[in-house]
Amino acid sequence: MSAYLLLYILFAPFAGALALIFVPNSRPLLVRGVAVASSFVSLVASIYLFYAYDAVRGGFQFVQKFPWSTELGIALHLGVDGIGVPLVLASAILLFAGVFVSWHITDRTKEFYIWLLILAAATIGVFMSLDLFFLYFFYEMSVIPMYLLLGMWGSHTKKYLEMTDPEGLKLRDSVGFIFNFGANSKEYAAMKLVLFLSAFAVVALMGILLIYKYAGLNTFDILVLREHAQLMNIPVLGTTLDKIIWILVFFGFASIAPIWPLHSWSPVGHAAAPAATSMLHAGVLMKLGHFSIIRVAFEILPETTRELMPIAAVLCVFSIIYGGLVAFYANDTKYVIGYSSSSHMGYVFLGMAALNYISLSGAVIYMFAHAMATGMLFAMAGWVYDQTHTRDLPSLGGLSNKMPFIAGCFVVGCMASIGMPGTVNFIAEIMIIVGSWNKYPLQVIVAVLGIVLTLAYLFKMMRAVFYGPMSQKYSYTRDAVAMVDRLPLLVMIAVSIGFGLFPVRLYDVVRSGVDPLVAKITYVMPVAQRNEDSDSGRDDRTEASSLIPLSEMADIARPSITYALRDSQ
Repeated sequence: MSAYLLLYILFAPFAGALALIFVPNSRPLLVRGVAVASSFVSLVASIYLFYAYDAVRGGFQFVQKFPWSTELGIALHLGVDGIGVPLVLASAILLFAGVFVSWHITDRTKEFYIWLLILAAATIGVFMSLDLFFLYFFYEMSVIPMYLLLGMWGSHTKKYLEMTDPEGLKLRDSVGFIFNFGANSKEYAAMKLVLFLSAFAVVALMGILLIYKYAGLNTFDILVLREHAQLMNIPVLGTTLDKIIWILVFFGFASIAPIWPLHSWSPVGHAAAPAATSMLHAGVLMKLGHFSIIRVAFEILPETTRELMPIAAVLCVFSIIYGGLVAFYANDTKYVIGYSSSSHMGYVFLGMAALNYISLSGAVIYMFAHAMATGMLFAMAGWVYDQTHTRDLPSLGGLSNKMPFIAGCFVVGCMASIGMPGTVNFIAEIMIIVGSWNKYPLQVIVAVLGIVLTLAYLFKMMRAVFYGPMSQKYSYTRDAVAMVDRLPLLVMIAVSIGFGLFPVRLYDVVRSGVDPLVAKITYVMPVAQRNEDSDSGRDDRTEASSLIPLSEMADIARPSITYALRDSQ
């Protein structure tokens, strides 16, 4: 099983989508059964992967390589390290939960599950890819299902539905509506998402093609490129090629993260998407940006990353504060959660920018933790919408009387989102704050204020939806009673609290991927200086160690000692 484990995880959803093509829509129970079976296979294999991964040995494991074009140096090269493993697990969990969250969809059920399975499989493919070509291929593949899921099964916002002139003629399709960003239709949201992500994906593609051309290795293999690519000394446009490539890769992928000011497509997409799509959108689709930056920019251009990553430290402040303030003043449940997600992605960028093992480990754990917490919130927002047919906060209230289970789970989701002790979000936030303090104290202060702001808008939303007087027009609403309705929430709650109380395994897995990467980025001398020292006969190791403060020597030595002991055994 271990030899082909990644193939099981990746292709089980694809196999489910293929099988559904031959199942008629007149048999909805069979359609749902196929979706459950394929997602369950992927989930079980992902759990096995998480616990079978050797955190002591580290590195890329369960590697499979299938040549696709020897002339171009392209291969389906799959493998996972300590950074990819938890994200693969998060994708599988959210897919399994999303299948049950969508249990009551009756409009073209088969087509919905086909695209949901393809979306999840595409995100898993990105997290497994060790070939730049297929990383980009799966990255782009994830955009197509999002367009269809939003445009066909999404919902319009309240403002869009109210756009009527005095004569009763709808203005929804007017030119003025196109520029009315506060009155979005699901078609508008779908088109904006696709155009935005596709445009910036081309920017990232330019960086990838420059790496391929100027590395001179005739390969897209990330493991080969990270060891042998030398892109430092080529002057271009008054700077060097490595910096141009890094900027293209960073901003091309950061748009999906999303980082301010490239974020506007994301909350609109959240608001329009069906619940399961929002879960995957916020839980794993947004993490494709962070992960791709780590896999491409951090791995292949470590020295340039060290020089230019402060850009992310500046922009993350705007992401945290702007997203939090808009979420506080929003009156749409999905807009609140959507802007909250944009705000929280700023914490991941802060942890990445600090470039030490504590902060970067915290950033990776936070990606996993945010997937569970936001998945819960979007699942419950979808339930409330299905019952009330509105997301307008002022018109809701008192629903805890009708939905005690949903209200209780919503409290847990809010607690996880603000980083309450006992949830895995708390561990991630503490690591990011502690790890980033020495390098970016101002940003850390802003991040702490952002946590307070998160508490304010989530509690405001919780009060508006579940407490206070309830309108009689919602007296027909019901709670999640059936197991198919409760199971996805219970799974995500169990994962969030389970890893919050017992985080050691998750921490060890993540550290095995982060330690060597941080050591490579932070303590490797620039290529030019290394060549000069070699020519002059100086010892690079002595020179490099003399530049490192004594207080940091223990942290530097820790990964080296660990891997030395491993090799000796």
